[in-house]
Amino acid sequence: MTVSVHPRVVLLDIDGTLLNYRAELPASAAAAVCGARANGHKVYLCTGRSRAEVYPELWDLGVDGLIGGNGSYVEDAGRVVFHQAMDADVVARAIAWLDERALGYYLECNAGLFASANLPEAAAVAIGRPGADGEAFVRGVFAGMHYGTVTARADVNKISFALVPGLDLDGLAREFAGRARIDTWSATGTGPEFGEFGQFGIHKGAAVERLAAHLGVPLSDLIGVGDARSDLELLTTCGTGVAMGNAPEELKAVADLVTDHVDDDGLAHAFAALGLV
Repeated sequence: MTVSVHPRVVLLDIDGTLLNYRAELPASAAAAVCGARANGHKVYLCTGRSRAEVYPELWDLGVDGLIGGNGSYVEDAGRVVFHQAMDADVVARAIAWLDERALGYYLECNAGLFASANLPEAAAVAIGRPGADGEAFVRGVFAGMHYGTVTARADVNKISFALVPGLDLDGLAREFAGRARIDTWSATGTGPEFGEFGQFGIHKGAAVERLAAHLGVPLSDLIGVGDARSDLELLTTCGTGVAMGNAPEELKAVADLVTDHVDDDGLAHAFAALGLV
């Protein structure tokens, strides 16, 4: 494989792309990121996670910065380039809606993750692992989560909640029309287990454009890698879009390259195919 000598900027989703669905970092993926940076390329994490959920093992890869909260936050070399939080009134209304239905949920902020006391139980059921073992898994994945009574904050990027059968998400979207974007996401890669209150106009593609303008590089020099529906704008905004083998067909359809499954060294194979390592 010929290594590209032209510096590129790689935007890398975390869950299902860099990490597998068990929140494990494959050795091949870590080596690929480190190798690309050693070859002069920049690598940024581009994730639905807020900064508080980007743990030391990820920063220890030496990444250049972060797009977090599905685009609500952009950081380059420790400098905040952009940050837009949810309206505090919308946050308060969302909390009231969730509490009325006793749903397990958490506020995603750069300063921390703030969850209802019942989140571990609700999330374990949602991902198909009810019981003590599943709850322990959830607590392990959400290291540093603050549990208890949740109140509105002014620094919320988005709000996630565990789905339950029969929940009327269309009705929720109508209730919050024009105030919050309602979506779903998967922690297992097998189907939606969580709902989400997000911000209108905030997505990974818009954040990538902000980062490119800040860096002074053309979008054609950007490589976006992802595995989920929330990565659609990422792949279509970047000059080169890469879908993981475990991605849904709608993401593969817009990708310039489809690599292998995250558990089959898919990220490393993509980096090699693109000449990054």
